[in-house]
Amino acid sequence: MKVQHYHADGLLAMLVRDPLRFDVIVASNLFGDMITDLTGALQGSLGLPASANLNPERNAPSLFEPVHGSAPDIAGKGIANPMATFWAVSLLLEFLGQQMAARLLMHAVEQVIGEGKILTPDLGGVATTGAVTEAVIQALMQGHA
Repeated sequence: MKVQHYHADGLLAMLVRDPLRFDVIVASNLFGDMITDLTGALQGSLGLPASANLNPERNAPSLFEPVHGSAPDIAGKGIANPMATFWAVSLLLEFLGQQMAARLLMHAVEQVIGEGKILTPDLGGVATTGAVTEAVIQALMQGHA
């Protein structure tokens, strides 16, 4: 494993030019927030990336969450993208040793996004949060059967 150290501004520039050069980025909370916002935008929406704040020693809790936060500007409108939440749950399952369940969930998420038919407005669709959630559940059930 190769470890590199970068200043945050240089790292952000590298992410814009060549995001695939990175596999894992470890950062403090402040810089991590900026990095995840940028990488979310590079993915196409802040509604996509998930975050895992891990305690590998497991002597304190780990935290799994969507990067986007609470999105108060769209609260109650039914248009929030639930994909980052599903991805965060997949990361949690993986951390708990449930690799198959994590893979099944991510496959369902990827299938729904890949089909491009049921997407929230941030991804150019018109679907509600509930409709996207239902589509992921259906894809998960089909993949599990």
